[in-house]
Amino acid sequence: MQNIIIDKPYSFVPPHRSAFWPAIFQPFLRPYLSKVWGVTGVEFAGIELLRAVLDERASVVLAPNHCRPCDPTVVALLGAEAGTPLYIMASWHLFMGSRFQAWFLRRIGAFSVYREGLDRAAVKCAIELLIEARRPLVIFPEGIISRANDRLGAFNEGPAFIARSASKERAKSEPGARTVLVPLALRYRFLGRLEESAAPVIDRIETRLTWKPRRELPLIQRLQMVGSALLGLKELELVGEARQGEIEGRLVRLIDDILVPLEEEWKIKKRESDVPARVRALRAAILPELVEGGLTDAEREQRWEELARLYLAQQLSLYPAGYLEGSPTAERVLETVERLEEDLTDIATVHRPVTVTVHIGEPLEVMKSDHDLAAMMNEVRSRIQNMLGTQTEPATKPAPQA
Repeated sequence: MQNIIIDKPYSFVPPHRSAFWPAIFQPFLRPYLSKVWGVTGVEFAGIELLRAVLDERASVVLAPNHCRPCDPTVVALLGAEAGTPLYIMASWHLFMGSRFQAWFLRRIGAFSVYREGLDRAAVKCAIELLIEARRPLVIFPEGIISRANDRLGAFNEGPAFIARSASKERAKSEPGARTVLVPLALRYRFLGRLEESAAPVIDRIETRLTWKPRRELPLIQRLQMVGSALLGLKELELVGEARQGEIEGRLVRLIDDILVPLEEEWKIKKRESDVPARVRALRAAILPELVEGGLTDAEREQRWEELARLYLAQQLSLYPAGYLEGSPTAERVLETVERLEEDLTDIATVHRPVTVTVHIGEPLEVMKSDHDLAAMMNEVRSRIQNMLGTQTEPATKPAPQA
């Protein structure tokens, strides 16, 4: 389990508001993307749309899809190309790593949000930054990294809520000022040799399963076999048997095997429609006493075991149904390889070279009246889908209440 849960009291981390540090780091963004993430080319489509709203000094919320860990750096490069630094809402656990990482994140304009409960400080800060309208604010509506460039997860209503709240406040002093949501579609392409890049990773996974690497089999068949085997091991651990049937159905059953008993134990009355939201609701119930202290060692161990199961349920939900059916693209195959390796070892091999095109969508004006937040985010999501060339059902999650 990756270290995304922090068992200490939350403390809001504000952004550094000077434009000095973003300007210092700007020349290093492309080299960093290439060296660390294998992203050797970044292009922008529709950047004139962003420049136009910046020129009119609108309050701008950038809403990108979130399929890879390097997405924030790619979006920062978009800001540099458009001539503006950015503010970025980032999960609090990222600030709890090394001191340098926390220092660096603040200097580039990032500030924390506590995803395990209502973070009034983060919402208030985001609204204030939009009212100032000095930089665009980046909020990833999916809230988690999907590693699925061809599928969008459910969108939070948070960006629309924050944008609408800022629009109302800014109108009091600047009646004509606009607030807009700008959809961003990050489309990655792998330019290397798929077999050469993916096969060694599958070799290592098969070896870890005590198998002899099955290099004579097609790559996708090997992927399906190791995926089914790893799922079967989890089924044996959690429900006592390795089930038969299609992987998609087995994933759904195992996720419910994990979540339903916990929802009953923690008396979660409203069951959200998507797995990450269900996981977040349970974390919000489990964490407070763990953070406050006073639990026995056995109780703490039990809470951490429950949190580990929640992490597993969320990771299982990130394998899209039918993602390898037909003739999957090299990107889909690599994303599945990365997801399997990351779930097994917490680290994913970087496959290179990769390019990314950032598609900037038509800005969606946020009205000051009580607009339907879900409808706004569904429209943002639909526009990102169109730019990515994907088709999925609209979905949103409830907005925070300030």
